[in-house]
Amino acid sequence: MSKAFNEERLYDVVLANPPFKGAIDSADVNPTLPTKCKKTEILFLHLFLRLLENGGRAAVIVPDGVLFGSSRAHVEARKKLIEENRLDAVVSMPSGVFRPYAGVSTAVLVFTKGAATERIWFYDMEHDGFSLDDKRQKLADNDIPDLLECWKKRKDVKFQQKRTQRLADLQQQIGPLKADRLEHHATIHRLRFEEVIAADGSAEKARMAREQGEKELSELQAKIAPLQQEINQLGRQFWVSEDQVKANNYDLSASRYRQVEQDDAFYERPEVTLARMRSLEAVAADLVTQLEEAL
Repeated sequence: MSKAFNEERLYDVVLANPPFKGAIDSADVNPTLPTKCKKTEILFLHLFLRLLENGGRAAVIVPDGVLFGSSRAHVEARKKLIEENRLDAVVSMPSGVFRPYAGVSTAVLVFTKGAATERIWFYDMEHDGFSLDDKRQKLADNDIPDLLECWKKRKDVKFQQKRTQRLADLQQQIGPLKADRLEHHATIHRLRFEEVIAADGSAEKARMAREQGEKELSELQAKIAPLQQEINQLGRQFWVSEDQVKANNYDLSASRYRQVEQDDAFYERPEVTLARMRSLEAVAADLVTQLEEAL
C-alpha cells in the first residue's frame, strides 16, 4: 500500500486475510489508492484490485464493518467492487471464528476483476465446526460442508429447486407443530394460574395437569427442533440482485437480505388477563374477609 509498492496487474488469483482494523498514515499511501483513506481493510481491497489482471479472481477475508460501514471510504469501496467488477459472493462468518486472536465478525468477499455484477450469492454461516470462544473446541455443528456444496451448485437449477421444495415440505410439517406449541403454552399458563388461586384439593390437580402439559411441550419441542434446524440450514444461501444492493447504499450485510421467518410468540389475550386480575382481586378480598373474621 505504500508509495514504494508499485506492482500492478501481475496476478490471476489473490487469496488474502489482511490485518483487521489497522491504520496507515495517509501521506504514505500509494497515489493509485484512495489517499484520503487510512483504514487498511479498505486500502487492501483497492490494492488487490490493482494487483489482479483483468479476469483475475480474489477471495478476501474482511471485518464485518466493510460490509455495512457508512463512511465515504466504505461505500466507495463496495461501489467499486459492484459497479466496476463482479462481486461473486459474500460469505458471512460468525463472531469468534478467529479467536483467540480476534473476536470480530468477519466475511469472505469473492470477486472477479473487470466483470459485471448482476447478482450476488450470499451464504450466512452460523457454525464453523468449533466453539466460538477462546478454546475453539471441535463441535458437531458445521455449515462449511453445506457452504461448499451450495457454492459449487449455486447455478444448478435442479439443485436449487430441490432445496426449495424441501423447504416447502418442512414448513408444511412444522406449521401444525408450532400451532400446537402455542396451544400448550396457553394451557400451561392457565393451569399455572389455577394452581395459584385454587383451594388445596384442586391445586394438586392443577399442578399435575400443568406438569403433564410441560412434559408434552418438551416432547413437542423435540419434534420441532430438527425440522427448524434444517429450515435454517436451507435458508442460509440466497441470491441478491445488484439493484437491491444499490438501493441499500451498497450494504452487503447478509442479515439485511436474508428472509427469516419469525415464530409466533405466546401472548395472553388482554381479556383473559383482565378476567384473571378480577379473579385475583376476588381471592384477595376473600382472604381479607377471613383475616377480619379471625381478628
